[in-house]
Amino acid sequence: MNNLKTVSTLSGPDTSQFNSATTLELARALAERLAIADKDWHNLKSNRPARALEQVGAALILLLKDQPQEALPHLQQATAWLDRSISAPPCPSHGPKKS
Repeated sequence: MNNLKTVSTLSGPDTSQFNSATTLELARALAERLAIADKDWHNLKSNRPARALEQVGAALILLLKDQPQEALPHLQQATAWLDRSISAPPCPSHGPKKS
């Protein structure tokens, strides 16, 4: 795929580390940055933009790997977070008590 070539169009004082990275490597770094860490889970589990960004990051990697069918559910879930058609389930240890 053409978009897997080395990125060489970035410029500026802090971009030299990116100039030798492939698009896929940059997408992986971005997805890692967007992923909600375990320590932040309780604070961000219902944060719709954060959850959507996490899903879009995963989808981007799959699209760059030429796997659009695998990317589609991630994009659909990102959309669902943004249009409020899904919500985070309660935490098993904090959710409603079952009788």
